Amino acid sequence: MSGMPFTFEGKAAMMERALGSAGISILCQDARLSIFYAENLPPHFAALFMPGCSDAALFGDAHGRYLTALKHKVLETGIPNNAEVEIDVDGERRTYELKIQRTGERVHGLLSVMTEVTESRHREKVLKSLLRELSHRSKNLLAIIQGIATQTARNTLSLDSFLLKFRGRLQSLSNSQDLITDSSWRGAYLFELAEKQFAPYWPETAGSMPIYGINAHLTPNAAVHLGLALHELIVNSASFGAISGGAASITLNCREAMINDRKAIEVAWAEVLHDQSEVHEFSDNSFGRTVLERVVPSSVNGKAELNLVPGRIEYRLTIPETEFEIFKRV
Repeated sequence: MSGMPFTFEGKAAMMERALGSAGISILCQDARLSIFYAENLPPHFAALFMPGCSDAALFGDAHGRYLTALKHKVLETGIPNNAEVEIDVDGERRTYELKIQRTGERVHGLLSVMTEVTESRHREKVLKSLLRELSHRSKNLLAIIQGIATQTARNTLSLDSFLLKFRGRLQSLSNSQDLITDSSWRGAYLFELAEKQFAPYWPETAGSMPIYGINAHLTPNAAVHLGLALHELIVNSASFGAISGGAASITLNCREAMINDRKAIEVAWAEVLHDQSEVHEFSDNSFGRTVLERVVPSSVNGKAELNLVPGRIEYRLTIPETEFEIFKRV
């Protein structure tokens, strides 16, 4: 290569600086696996190193036995190998990777290139954990979608009706899921969730959305299922009830409550029908009623009550403290 030549001492100094900046350590061992040379060892290992010491002296007895067996095999076969060891350093678990290869032609020795991989291994563990969680949540979501499809089909008489209702329910699920994803799977605030569900149906002339009380932060599970309940109530209102008449005679209120001697919140829907007649889609075996009275409360380990009286629809869902947090009272 072109350029000004370095002296041997200059090259050695540059190599030492390069090793130091790259966080790479070098161990050289003879055929008896005595470590006769080491370069750029981390402080923990540098304090233990003495010329002629063994792997056990640097890495401890258990790791020493493992490395000794592995290195004997590399000496015998000439095939390079890798190893990882975990060491407690000042109360912190650190991981080091060793790339081991045989050196010399007649008299063999070993060269081990050691790097710390603690952070990369931690990232790998976190990624695997996230992927497992994503898989679990995806399976739950698919189960919900399958249930929605099955129950919607059972309660519709035509393909057009099925597609209309099924798409609406999927969109509701998607709206809730967007909020959960935006929060890095931590959940969603009740007010934001309700506004997202109201938005496609709320008349511009009706003023602000009627959401009051405690803006609790819901778990992902509670957010998905409350979103489904709100969708059924809102779509019914947009089809037959207060929203269809352009009236703002709806309130959605969240307040503190108790369930089985535990703290909870109660999400209460109250709607006055504009024609004062009992008009709704919540017949005894309808999917909407099943969602409100059975699916949602059981999914959040809570309880629910749907009251249908002439001219009025009331729904109360009680959610236990395991499914929400209250950060700030409104």
